[in-house]
Amino acid sequence: MTATTNPPSALGALTRNNTFMGFLFLLPAAVFLLCFLTYPLGLGVWLGFTDAKIGRDGVFIGLDNYKALASDSVFWMTVYNTVFYTFIASVLKFGLGLWLALILNENLPFKSFFRAIILLPWVVPTVLSALAFWWIYDAQFSILSWSLIKLGIIDTPINFLGDPNNARFSVIAANVWRGIPFVAISLLAGLQTIPQSLHEAASLDGATGLQRFRFITLPMLTPIIAVVMTFSVLFTFTDFQLIYVLTKGGPVNATHLMATLSFQRGIPGGQLGEGAAIAVAMIPFLLASILFSFFGLQRRKWQQGGQD
Repeated sequence: MTATTNPPSALGALTRNNTFMGFLFLLPAAVFLLCFLTYPLGLGVWLGFTDAKIGRDGVFIGLDNYKALASDSVFWMTVYNTVFYTFIASVLKFGLGLWLALILNENLPFKSFFRAIILLPWVVPTVLSALAFWWIYDAQFSILSWSLIKLGIIDTPINFLGDPNNARFSVIAANVWRGIPFVAISLLAGLQTIPQSLHEAASLDGATGLQRFRFITLPMLTPIIAVVMTFSVLFTFTDFQLIYVLTKGGPVNATHLMATLSFQRGIPGGQLGEGAAIAVAMIPFLLASILFSFFGLQRRKWQQGGQD
């Protein structure tokens, strides 16, 4: 007498389906993103098309907010400030971060200690860092101005945050100080994935250090650079806390970024619709950064023996 096997239940078949189980495990994250990212983004886009103010619901006004921004000189100055701030800070963070990563990748004494110390600017809360820089840049009691005066380099204190040009570069310096650790540690992790045998073979063939960096290190580090710099640009472009604590966008809007102007118009100014429109105007720049990361990752084919 032969035993009969029961057909698998529908639930049992689903649990053995890898695709279904993958969607099931992704469901909590999808719900979280839908509630805390998709809904606020959609609400912000909708508010940008209304005349909403704090305390009252708005009505749909179409593109009026965007038309007003198109003729707003403060908004265009803010766009310039944001692009300038992001470009200069990102270039400096990449250059200094890569240089620091190359140093930390060498066989140095107390290497682990230095790797831990370099993370401190990144892990310190942004507001505390901004308050420290506010003290460093103080017009009367600046430790930086005091040191330069004692060294005989300058005669009077520097007005770091009161002069528009000085303020721009002062906030950039603060952002670079905070952002270098993230770039350096991330690139250091990428450097350690490069096989040492490639450098040894190149050295035997007579390649110099610069040639090894150009033809081995840099091409194989390209995917990591693409991801790191994309995040760096996103963090810098949307910077808010550092600017708001240091200057609140002053003097005369010289350090206003799109994030700080959006907050100023929307919350203290009460113009929720206009503030939302400024925030929505940031989206094309952020999408451009994401596309840069996507195309930069195509370099991974080169690492796997394929063609670019």
